[in-house]
Amino acid sequence: MTYELAQVNIARLKFPLDSPELKDFVDGLDPVNAVADAANGFVWRLKEENGNATDLRVFGDDWLMVNMSVWRDTNALTAFMYQGQHRELLARRYEFFERMEEVMTTLWWVRSGHRPTVREAEERLLHIREHGPTPEAFTLRTSFPPPVSTD
Repeated sequence: MTYELAQVNIARLKFPLDSPELKDFVDGLDPVNAVADAANGFVWRLKEENGNATDLRVFGDDWLMVNMSVWRDTNALTAFMYQGQHRELLARRYEFFERMEEVMTTLWWVRSGHRPTVREAEERLLHIREHGPTPEAFTLRTSFPPPVSTD
């Protein structure tokens, strides 16, 4: 059995999505998503018919946006995160989103072909908030290898 890396990142909006303050962020979504979709090691991302997940929320909070994807491994995810327009928007994240004290992102291994749900992502975020990084939910800084296959 093989595994892939799931990631979730949630963020609390500072302004409504259709506000002038979020125009640069919203305008960057389609180009950044296109780069992700074509990136080496990219497997899947959460999206609706409009091509993104801006209408989906987590923890029942209308101000919390969710971004979730699956990658071949941590190297593939890292290579995408710190390049091009994604890197530029990441550097500006506090213009668009609130600074949060609690953990807002986590990674975990999924069986190849599994597509995580928002509920699963919520569970992983709650796990890392309660227990810190473990093989069930971790960060790029404190990562764990995929499970050892027994079949």
